[in-house]
Amino acid sequence: MSQLICESEEAALSGMVQLPGTLPESLRLELIAFRRDLHMHPELGNQEFRTTAAIKARLEQAGLAPRVLPSGTGLICDIGTDRPGRDGVRPMLAIRADIDALPIPDTKTGVPYRSTVPDRAHACGHDVHTTVVLGAGLVLADLDRQGLLPQPVRLIFQPAEEMMPGGALGVIEAGGLNGVGSIIAVHCDPKVDAGRIGLRTGPITSACDRLEISLGGPGGHTARPHLTTDLVTAVARVATDVPALVARRVDARAGLAVTWGRIESGHACNVIPQRAELAGTVRCLDLDAWHEAPDLIHAAIDEIATLHGAKSEINYVRGVPPVVNEHSVTELLTDAMAARRGLHAIEDTEQSLGGEDFSWYLEQVPGAMARLGVRTPGDTARRDLHRGDFDVDEAAIEAGVELFTAAALLGGHRS
Repeated sequence: MSQLICESEEAALSGMVQLPGTLPESLRLELIAFRRDLHMHPELGNQEFRTTAAIKARLEQAGLAPRVLPSGTGLICDIGTDRPGRDGVRPMLAIRADIDALPIPDTKTGVPYRSTVPDRAHACGHDVHTTVVLGAGLVLADLDRQGLLPQPVRLIFQPAEEMMPGGALGVIEAGGLNGVGSIIAVHCDPKVDAGRIGLRTGPITSACDRLEISLGGPGGHTARPHLTTDLVTAVARVATDVPALVARRVDARAGLAVTWGRIESGHACNVIPQRAELAGTVRCLDLDAWHEAPDLIHAAIDEIATLHGAKSEINYVRGVPPVVNEHSVTELLTDAMAARRGLHAIEDTEQSLGGEDFSWYLEQVPGAMARLGVRTPGDTARRDLHRGDFDVDEAAIEAGVELFTAAALLGGHRS
């Protein structure tokens, strides 16, 4: 714990201290309305024009100067950069949100903020991430005007997180990390109660790549399969045997998993087709194994395809490496949440097999991601991510804003 947290015996026991930057009631209600508006108008990656405009307008209303990214969607906004530290301009703390939605229908019922766009939904909580970073920015801008912000902060509203290899690379290319010393973010977690966060040092997500396979060969009549390349059987064997082969050719602790999401072949019951297609993802817990994965998987696919006389075309699309939380930044998030809500509001979390392009930022600067609890306490219903019925307890917004504002205040005293 930081010295600022342990300023009294009671604080040392609970972790809680009095920090400025709590969320005023009027702003809390405004942020809930803002999140609901985003939820009703989801936009896919690199199409987030309305979302970008809404964020920009609110930041400008607060007297800030957001800059839209060269892609036309997403933006960055600096706070406190005109306040140099003792030894020159201090490195910025970046706070990142992703702003895109998913191409799935919203199946929730009984809520007034259901998506109004067919087959589009904020089913991963990016509307919450965006609202939390916006709220933190508004609070921090007010603290800066009072001279209470100890370090400059950059807000990053990133497009296209759901598109491999992720919009983070575009932000970095546009100079989004120039002057940044560290970066933090949250991701909604429906397994954690609202008002709490999950944290871990080291890998918190997995690598994720996309795999597309086409198999080809002479087709023919199902009455004479011996005169054909039986691509239906071939693609079925690839689907079942490749994951098993790969799992036996890498250390089991690496967590390398090939999982299919699409398989397609043929149009008639009595015709063996000339083409079959298979697509899925490759996920991996270990960074070294992730680097080995393409060669391993190519070899396994070729082996099975050759066995069945099929020619294979493989499109292996590199996605994202694991998010690896750096120790000191994870400690900062721990201290920040403890300062706001006490140590009981923090729980250990596991490494997931989900992918997150926040990892690209961590290739450049130290940083950490926390899991933001969005489950209503006592709720036993399952509302997993990437499902049309996904929803959140909006009390998570206030908790996220308090986490980020406390991190900016505590981190500024450390740097």
